[in-house]
Amino acid sequence: MDTQQNTALTRALAEVPGPLPTSGVIHIAIPHTDRFTIVGNHLAQHPELSCTAVGIAVRIQSLPQGIEIGIKALAARCREGEKRIAAALRELEAFGYLQRVRDRLPSGRFITRTVFCNQPTALLRPRRPAAPQHPAAPAPHPAQAPAEVPTPAPAPAPTPPPGPDMPAPPPVPPPPPLSAAHPAPLFVPLVPPPTAPKPPPAPLPRPDKPTPELDRAATALLSDLRRHAPQLTLSETDIRHLVPGVAAWLERAAHPDAIRRTLTTDLPHPLRHPAKLLKHRLTALLPPPLPGAHDLTAPARPRITVTPFQTCDDCDRAFRSPTPGHCRDCREHREHRSEATRTAA
Repeated sequence: MDTQQNTALTRALAEVPGPLPTSGVIHIAIPHTDRFTIVGNHLAQHPELSCTAVGIAVRIQSLPQGIEIGIKALAARCREGEKRIAAALRELEAFGYLQRVRDRLPSGRFITRTVFCNQPTALLRPRRPAAPQHPAAPAPHPAQAPAEVPTPAPAPAPTPPPGPDMPAPPPVPPPPPLSAAHPAPLFVPLVPPPTAPKPPPAPLPRPDKPTPELDRAATALLSDLRRHAPQLTLSETDIRHLVPGVAAWLERAAHPDAIRRTLTTDLPHPLRHPAKLLKHRLTALLPPPLPGAHDLTAPARPRITVTPFQTCDDCDRAFRSPTPGHCRDCREHREHRSEATRTAA
């Protein structure tokens, strides 16, 4: 039995077009003739849906219309529990594959319909109105075939431009609005699919004042990373591309050991693109420049001028004044007395 299976597999592999890959999966595609469902790669390879959500979507898509697809109904058909199924349904609803629409029956009662769309992005594109279908004319019987073939009507002559004595032709009515030509889709997903272009990545930092010493130190640090992490074995092209980022760190007084720890700690396994990982860390974790001595000094407090106390020369009363003399009452008394003396004179 084992020999037959191996022979069949060998024969199937021999029929695979092209050279077989040395690693990875090998697909043996046998066309289906019955009991199959077409699933788009936008669902099977969705970057943000979990595998449970993709599997639940495929299961729902393979069921006939009218089958209950509630949480308990799916839990009875699948091995996953109700919590995982509920989370998967929420994911499908967030990306527009699953929708719940309220509909009104002729009796006036409202019901909730569960709608599954195998390609929600197609609903966002405007649809073309269906061409009107005219009933086909019955073919004439051979015995009743017309003797003459009707000649086509001559094309109308072009309308000459309106002259001074000729009235202008009536205006052509504008075309119908876009909403009438293109009816709105049945429903729009609550959360649009991730089709918007992603923002470009931030550029690699560069030193403000590049010097040969910074380039030499950055090159040595990048070349030495493979001693601490063999996964970070870089090519000369990658090192030349990453040197400005390390030089920017060194210009900001970052210690080489601190840079090395930042670049070699918590590496993913397996590490497929070490140069891209180092570029991301050098860009996203760039420290700020060191503050200067003037920035670290505490701001000076504003000086408050305190007016000293003085003793009045006449009444010995204390009062605040920058210079010694008389208090306010004594000054007013002196002014009043001097004014009375001038009036008497």
